[in-house]
Amino acid sequence: MAKSAASVEFRNVTKRYGGVTAVDNVSFTIEPGTLVTLLGPSGCGKTTTLRLIAGLEMASEGRIMIGGRDVTHLSAAERDVSMVFQSYALFPHMSVLDNVAYGPLVGGEPKAKAHAMARDKLEVVGLKGFDDRLPSELSGGQQQRVAVARALVLEPQVLLFDEPLSNLDAKLRRRVREDIRDLQRQLDLTVAYVTHDQQEALAVSDRVIVMANAVIAQSGAPRELYEEPASLFVADFIGDANIVPAELGPPNGHDGTARVRIGTLEKSLKHRGVKPGAIKVAIRPESLTLSPVKPNTPALEGRIAKAAYLGTHIEYTVTTALGDLFVVDRAVDRPLDPGAGTFITLADHGVTVVPG
Repeated sequence: MAKSAASVEFRNVTKRYGGVTAVDNVSFTIEPGTLVTLLGPSGCGKTTTLRLIAGLEMASEGRIMIGGRDVTHLSAAERDVSMVFQSYALFPHMSVLDNVAYGPLVGGEPKAKAHAMARDKLEVVGLKGFDDRLPSELSGGQQQRVAVARALVLEPQVLLFDEPLSNLDAKLRRRVREDIRDLQRQLDLTVAYVTHDQQEALAVSDRVIVMANAVIAQSGAPRELYEEPASLFVADFIGDANIVPAELGPPNGHDGTARVRIGTLEKSLKHRGVKPGAIKVAIRPESLTLSPVKPNTPALEGRIAKAAYLGTHIEYTVTTALGDLFVVDRAVDRPLDPGAGTFITLADHGVTVVPG
């Protein structure tokens, strides 16, 4: 069983490489026993942030605390954290058991105890009985589990994952991310998890820290980020969003809402502190409903430009006066052909005023 979970805290941390700032005055806290994902596009600073937690990079400025202890100037070996790398980094010539026992052996544990510790963690990750296999004899998902067992065997205060699912196919990714989430909860681990995959981040995280250009763009629970993005970047990056122009009216009393005109449509939305006038609204693709006949409620006219059947849904590009809209439609039994006219209505969810 892992030691009691520890918090991770960044206090105004900056990391520079020469004239390039990879992480710029970043502050956040990962609470003990939670899984927090660092999410963002390539080059945003998320992997550097993870490596700063691990002690594989040293901060240029600021302080890093783990379990309330200042580790800013401590080496990776002194930090009581373990990292699961994107490549798994297993020793190809060593058995599964020896791969997992390697850390305790190097740390001075007797071979018998190291092997016992390794068997215990292999059982935790569902690989009991795989002791004598070589990594090459395992599937990608099994190799990933060996890498997790090898990290867990050191009983770290904090477990770090760097793009752990990027080498797996889509179906296996879903299963392994569920395994990681189950393990994290079962063992009450503090986990920092890096990915560029938005769905993965939403699925596994207690909290998501979205990074852009070396700073934090927004931090919050997955639902909060999806439903209340703090900026156009977050609205566009977290899932798909149609960013469209709109006109915001004055506040409706004290309930935090205002009338919003979106083309020919009107809707009462949370104004989110945005002043009346020209604004941007984010509309999720699943919040747009298509109909070949004009409904009784106000609708936006459009024409189907593209249609792609994906089994569970059809993805449409619809040309409208607001521009091209991306629509996800579950009505696969009623497909609309490119060139067909359509009428678009808005759902009660997934339409958000975007600040900034």
